[in-house]
Amino acid sequence: MRSEACKALQKQGYQFVSPASSAAVKPCMWNKRALKGGEMCYKAQFYGIESHRCVQMTPTLKCNQQCLFCWRSFEHEVAEEEECPPEAIIANLRRLQKRALSGYKPSPYVAPERFAEALDPTMVAISLSGEPTSYSRLPELIDGLNADGYTTFLVSNGTRPDVLSRCRPYQVYVSLDAPDRETYLRLCRPQEDYWDRIHESLAGLAGRRSAIRTTVVRGYNDFSPEGYAALYQDSGARFVEVKGYMYLGYSRNRLQRDQMPEHSDVRAFAEKITEHCDYIVKDESPASRVVCLERKI
Repeated sequence: MRSEACKALQKQGYQFVSPASSAAVKPCMWNKRALKGGEMCYKAQFYGIESHRCVQMTPTLKCNQQCLFCWRSFEHEVAEEEECPPEAIIANLRRLQKRALSGYKPSPYVAPERFAEALDPTMVAISLSGEPTSYSRLPELIDGLNADGYTTFLVSNGTRPDVLSRCRPYQVYVSLDAPDRETYLRLCRPQEDYWDRIHESLAGLAGRRSAIRTTVVRGYNDFSPEGYAALYQDSGARFVEVKGYMYLGYSRNRLQRDQMPEHSDVRAFAEKITEHCDYIVKDESPASRVVCLERKI
């Protein structure tokens, strides 16, 4: 691993499983906020997940897209020397989460009971950074986490449908950030044209507990609600999250603040989508600028 990249990411709070692998753990803002007794993230509101007992991680930081709205740094690419075995990742999750949260133990804002719960996580979100399906042993990793009693969420860009079909998380997310191929290529900047593969991944969501996530960037992909609706309808996904782009991290080097839509804009766009498909508004979180749609049963 290149030392410059490693140091830059460690300063951002990344806890690496080993020096030669980019498998990492990093508690999110909502985890820390919930730890101090504050509000939990929208996953708690939508799906009942306890934010302070959730481990945010990834088995690899490699990614085959460079989405303009991604908050990660393309300037600090990590050269992975070897893949970390699933058993090593699983064995180190609690240790790394404890290390990352150790500074919160003496805080007067953190109840001892809440801190103890945080060190006994029940949820693993494979969503930190990179594209998880780039990790060759992802199905094995998820099976191991499930066997250990974790609830698993997997977030993927959908470019490797063959891998997704072999993964059995509690809930799988597939990103769909464009209503058409041209917009996808311009916004997500993939290494190859994966548009047809994403369609295949969406089709594979039928019969699974699944969600589609669409990040709305003003002026880039906030059009053609009927196009999104048709893609959602064909997918069979139970949930859809229409989420506003947030002007955070390294995305600020690529986009402007005014390309971050207000929650009212996201809500209006989501409602337009529902006019063309069998999804209805289930819930919303203005703080995260996200609207959750659920398919009518």
